[in-house]
Amino acid sequence: MIGQVSRDRLNKPVFFALLLALLAGLLLSVAIGPVRMDIPTMLTALFTEHPSKDQLIILTVRLPRAVIGLIVGAGLAVAGALMQAITRNPLASPQVFGVSSGASLAVVLSVVLLPNIGSSGSIYFAFAGAIAGGSFVYALAGTAGMTPVKLALAGMAVHLLLASVTQGLLVFNEQISDVLYWLAGAIDGSTWADTRLVLPWFAIGMILALALAPSLSVLSLGTEVAQGLGQNVRLVRLLASASVIMLAGSAVAVAGSIGFVGLMVPNIIKMFTGDNYKRVIPLSAICGALLLTYADVLGRFIAFPYESPVGIVTALIGAPFFLYLAHKNGRASR
Repeated sequence: MIGQVSRDRLNKPVFFALLLALLAGLLLSVAIGPVRMDIPTMLTALFTEHPSKDQLIILTVRLPRAVIGLIVGAGLAVAGALMQAITRNPLASPQVFGVSSGASLAVVLSVVLLPNIGSSGSIYFAFAGAIAGGSFVYALAGTAGMTPVKLALAGMAVHLLLASVTQGLLVFNEQISDVLYWLAGAIDGSTWADTRLVLPWFAIGMILALALAPSLSVLSLGTEVAQGLGQNVRLVRLLASASVIMLAGSAVAVAGSIGFVGLMVPNIIKMFTGDNYKRVIPLSAICGALLLTYADVLGRFIAFPYESPVGIVTALIGAPFFLYLAHKNGRASR
């Protein structure tokens, strides 16, 4: 009880500290680039009506990029938290369970088959691909003797299969070779049109996730316990899956396959909050946005002044974390 009370008291300070760190990350994201800007210059460009080169760079290039980073990071982290809740598998995430790779393959197919479809149309292909990839892996969950580690390995196998098909499409369709950079997970080049495209789906998916938080906390106790407490487990899982599709599918449509955000963030949050999804979901959203914002800033220094996909940075951080979780759960299952 004492530990619970002290944790509750720490919620607000930690929450505001994370928000301040996120604000600092946004300022860095807007300030850092081939053209350096200090705080007064940024504020002048943002809040004055006199056109200038700095104002043009901030409003049309850097600010939409920063906003997309917030949306994509938060969406992927919450999608990962939802997947871990409905599967009760700490290794679940949009990338590991084939959702991101399925969405990527579908988007590339849409570009090959319908070259003039545009982003507003390809997002629906992303949703369809996310459903197909996730359903294929989730169907394996019913296989006898499927432990969390085995399911994660099966998911990675499906991910690699779908990724190889995507690469094959790129090899045989050289006219879409520029998609290769997007596939690595990139938010540079994002526009306000991308923000308008993804924001409604993100908002619906996030509202649905927050509404399901109490039910997911009960579901974390086990299917039998949740049913005994009156939960409609099938409906909760169906609605949570719909939220995952909206959050992860829209993220892939505008930013490509950015890995490990949905794996790392929820697991780290649950180390401090437990399986209370009333806290896990909002904190995952904030920390996911925080992670992707700083990863994007760090990615600008890899080959400065050239841009590097943010997916490279998240992969460098996330791959060791995945191996750690797999090793930890492998020992637990033995």
